[in-house]
Amino acid sequence: MPFLAMATSTAAGFTAELEELRDPVELTKTLRYFTAGPDEEFIGVRMGSIFTLAKRHLDMPAADLEAMLESPVHEVRVGACSIMGKAAAARTATVERRGELYELYLRRSDRVNNWDLVDLAARDVLGGWLADKPRDPLYRLARSSFWPDRRSALLATAWFIRAGDVNDALALSELLVADPEPLVTKAAGWMLRYAGDSDRPALLAFLDAHAGAMPRVMLSNALEHLDAAEKAHYRSLPAS
Repeated sequence: MPFLAMATSTAAGFTAELEELRDPVELTKTLRYFTAGPDEEFIGVRMGSIFTLAKRHLDMPAADLEAMLESPVHEVRVGACSIMGKAAAARTATVERRGELYELYLRRSDRVNNWDLVDLAARDVLGGWLADKPRDPLYRLARSSFWPDRRSALLATAWFIRAGDVNDALALSELLVADPEPLVTKAAGWMLRYAGDSDRPALLAFLDAHAGAMPRVMLSNALEHLDAAEKAHYRSLPAS
């Protein structure tokens, strides 16, 4: 029998498989957590099922991933971001593959437009690519008027923190300390907490300077791994 190469994954193929996983019960659950935007719809597929499906499509070309990002169906975009994050993090990923995923994320960040989509891809696609490069693109994202871009900048720093580098997480959190979007300041709090696990003195110095100005959601997340006395101290600091 002649060898038959596996067909390259396509957006159409992924979407067809996803459609078979529709579940009206899951749709009801999903709509408790998400509100569909004017150009968005939900079809009701378990997140775990989407992630499992994504693992079978890690070779999907960037053009097909972009087509998925353009879909109005939220779960299709979840699939695209899951593929992008997993493919970028794969040990077998080539420099070329990681680079095209990074460029795609930046070019179509307008479609990475909800918190769950950001969280699936920003660390591995953006942070992984920029690990040994200048971090200027993250500061441009942090100054965007589009709040998912600002969240993307913060979540990307998780890659650096894991490697012991907390500087950008602290700098971006300082830049966004007064951000009006809770989904951004909550992410900043997460990164501060994570940074504190790696470098506690750096976190405490940040809190000494900024705790009084931090929104409650940001402060609460940043303090999570501190002891009770430290939490009480930083919560008592007056607004600066």
